[in-house]
Amino acid sequence: MTRRVSILGATGSIGCSTIDLIARDPAAYDVVALTGGRNIARLAEQARALGAEIAVTSDEALLPDLRAALDGTGIACAAGPEAIVEAARRPADWVMSAIVGAAGLPPGLAALEEGATLALANKESLVTAGPLILETARSHGARILPVDSEHSAVFQALVGEEISAVERVIITASGGAFRDWPLEKLSEASLSEASSHPNWDMGQRITIDSASMFNKALELIETREFFGVEPSQIEVIVHPQSLIHALVGFNDGGLMAHVGPADMRHAIGYALNWPARKELPVERLDLARIGQLDFRAPEDARYPALRLAREVMEARGMAGAVFNAAKESALDGFIAGRIGFMDMAGVVQDVLAQLSGDTGLMSAAFSLDNVRAADHMARVRAEENMAGDNAPQRSDTWT
Repeated sequence: MTRRVSILGATGSIGCSTIDLIARDPAAYDVVALTGGRNIARLAEQARALGAEIAVTSDEALLPDLRAALDGTGIACAAGPEAIVEAARRPADWVMSAIVGAAGLPPGLAALEEGATLALANKESLVTAGPLILETARSHGARILPVDSEHSAVFQALVGEEISAVERVIITASGGAFRDWPLEKLSEASLSEASSHPNWDMGQRITIDSASMFNKALELIETREFFGVEPSQIEVIVHPQSLIHALVGFNDGGLMAHVGPADMRHAIGYALNWPARKELPVERLDLARIGQLDFRAPEDARYPALRLAREVMEARGMAGAVFNAAKESALDGFIAGRIGFMDMAGVVQDVLAQLSGDTGLMSAAFSLDNVRAADHMARVRAEENMAGDNAPQRSDTWT
């Protein structure tokens, strides 16, 4: 029996890896919807290869290009954020949520409202609206499966275990491009240097987030929301080899570790085939050749994003939406050359401080409209803080 699947964010690294797995067993799947951004050639190629029912680009101006690329195929075309939400609502058994950023929240909610199993690679959904996402899944009989390598690892380590027996959850971090740089050099880090990851092959934005550890900061919050553990139970450790993805510590002192290659097809394949395990085209580790695994504590001065994430977990409410929106705006500012690498944390810190006193905003009930309002206000404040005289003046201010 074939399964109906959709891939939101098909042209990104997670989407491409998902398609790689589906294409290896095409008879097992009927592809419903593929969505992407500006890479129309790739989106059209994917839609043709998989025989998708519909292809959707987020950029309305590129709809004519998409239609031209798919002319004569019978594949429907659409464009714009609302079209992506409608694509997510199409009946499907399994939906990959791999759109980067807060833009992934509305289509993910739409898929859950239709009762689909949501393979969640869009960590911003739980960060910005964890209670809303989880309640939507519960009320519509839908299921969420984690696809971040760390959360997939925790999920797998908990199979057959009681969450009440969990004492600690340890998520690992590669440390990113600058894990071995002298602290005094970080303020000079260039865009190209921040865009190169030592272990993983990822898109530019997530690679920079790895270098700043904002990616891991989001994953701290995501761990709290997904597994319901207390912030004090969640730890981060730098593990340069990126072979252990997470560990779960139990009340008897034992640790359960998930070990595997730095290949996202493992976590994707686990979610795609769950609850079964099926053979995957990933490297089999040679532990004798690897020889040793290294660990070190993350330095507060090098990775201020982790401290900010812990403040967000304590604050709860709309703090996650504000944190993520400010982070995305600060990242835009760094990519555009408006602020330095170490200034990003300062922008986020300032926005959190500025909006913390707005109880109407920060304590609002979880709804899509309220999350969007918090997101918008945080982006406005971040832009103001990066403009003119308000822009950070020293890259070491926030360390």
